[in-house]
Amino acid sequence: MKKLPVVLDLETKHTFHEFRDPKKLGVTVVGLYDYRDQKTKVFEEKDLAKLFTLLETCSYIIGFNVKGFDMEVLQGYYPGKIHHFPVFDLLDDLRSKIGRRLALNDFLFATLGKKKTGHGLQAIELFKEGKINELKKYCLDDVMLTKELFEFGIEKGEVMYLNEKGKISVKVEWKKYLEDSEKVDTHLTLPF
Repeated sequence: MKKLPVVLDLETKHTFHEFRDPKKLGVTVVGLYDYRDQKTKVFEEKDLAKLFTLLETCSYIIGFNVKGFDMEVLQGYYPGKIHHFPVFDLLDDLRSKIGRRLALNDFLFATLGKKKTGHGLQAIELFKEGKINELKKYCLDDVMLTKELFEFGIEKGEVMYLNEKGKISVKVEWKKYLEDSEKVDTHLTLPF
């Protein structure tokens, strides 16, 4: 059976300048691409129970800094233990290979010739201004760019970034996150 992950990104109400604990940052929207039906989906804070149903049944949650940020923010809403969900974090994988942390834009630009349409602080402003449709579009743009980088890495076995010497290739082994698997996992973490 083919693995059916989701690619996830979320936006918050607050910054780390306001709250150091990610669980207190508050969710405005969560965007994802679901490989099961090949559709994008957006969830507002009030819809997170529906999101968790999807996350409990997907093969992996894939994102850029998803383990260190997005999942930590979602733990503020999820009654179970969110660290039990299977997560593949592109940032963690790339940082382990190059020895330092780079931004998503660094890999997008060098690999795909693309850039994000904004940044997290702009997303917070969109929320404060009540521009929810623009916020949803921004979040989904990030999801689709992350998906495109992920799929490039699967197809080519590498992604790139730029340094003072030019374009540097980083070998990646991401196919396993979409390859066939003999079992289907359900990640229920609530106590019974």
